[in-house]
Amino acid sequence: MIKIGIIGYGYWGPNIVRNFNFVDGADVLWVCDADTKRLETVNKLYPSIRTTTDCNDLVTSAAIDAVAIVTPVCTHYEIAKKALQNGKHIFIEKPFTSTVAEAEELIALAERKNLTIMVDHTFLFTGAVRKIKEIIQEKLLGNLYFFDSTRVNLGLFQHDINVLWDLLPHDLSIMDYVIDERPMAILATGSAHLNGHEDTAYATVFFSNSMIGHFNVNWLSPVKIRNILISGDEKMLIWNDLDADEKIKIYDRGVNVTSQESIHELLISYRSGDAWIPKVEQLEALTVEANYFVDCVTNNETPINDGQAGLRVVKLLEAASQSVKQMGKAIAV
Repeated sequence: MIKIGIIGYGYWGPNIVRNFNFVDGADVLWVCDADTKRLETVNKLYPSIRTTTDCNDLVTSAAIDAVAIVTPVCTHYEIAKKALQNGKHIFIEKPFTSTVAEAEELIALAERKNLTIMVDHTFLFTGAVRKIKEIIQEKLLGNLYFFDSTRVNLGLFQHDINVLWDLLPHDLSIMDYVIDERPMAILATGSAHLNGHEDTAYATVFFSNSMIGHFNVNWLSPVKIRNILISGDEKMLIWNDLDADEKIKIYDRGVNVTSQESIHELLISYRSGDAWIPKVEQLEALTVEANYFVDCVTNNETPINDGQAGLRVVKLLEAASQSVKQMGKAIAV
């Protein structure tokens, strides 16, 4: 039985507590939050769980095996380091850390102590993203051309990070999971309109082949959009996360090129075939992820969303922030 303490009961924390509380092989012992009113809610919903306003009670407790950190990113490093130093496995909210250096230090510490780090890249555990990875691995789309993502809505405005650090980790982690090729560079542009942090931003990721990734993240959109378009030389795929029934659509559409002796005689024809909707699992992603974390800790297995996966995302975020400051200069990663 894995004994778990959870730090943070704000926006995402209640979902973490609820899911870990029902995982076979896990037992939530403690919940920590600075707001006593939130802890009163925990006491009403989960009378058997102890509560505290001091996270040291969790990270130093001999009864706790693992700590879930669901706090602002600026606090991740200090809490995670203390938890690892005290022999706790960690489940940590995205993004992993505020800097590459912090992530590398935590990974090294966990390796020395043979402890598990799992970064909460929740979308990797959706049926849609797992189906997309399967489709790409089976080469159904052919050689990939581009990965295009739009994640926009009105709010929620963050006070400690910009829109890149808030929304982009979702799509970067998805791209990192479904595409084996690693990025070479990233460029980004953005602007701040309200609270001093960029609330509108665009990023482009370059790979060693001709494929690119493009990302649109925005807190100022009048409508909520959650789309990813992946195109290959054989077929194209669209994921609409807001569509309850038809999340993924695959299109047998593209361009056929016939090359003759001279480049001036290049022949291009357009292909428009069928479209179909593959079946995807409808399980709650966080439920799957919570069970997976407990399994990895119990069996000493490396998660797909381990510290290294979190580090790769932080590297891109750090480089994107640097690029924004330099008006869109491409930064190697």
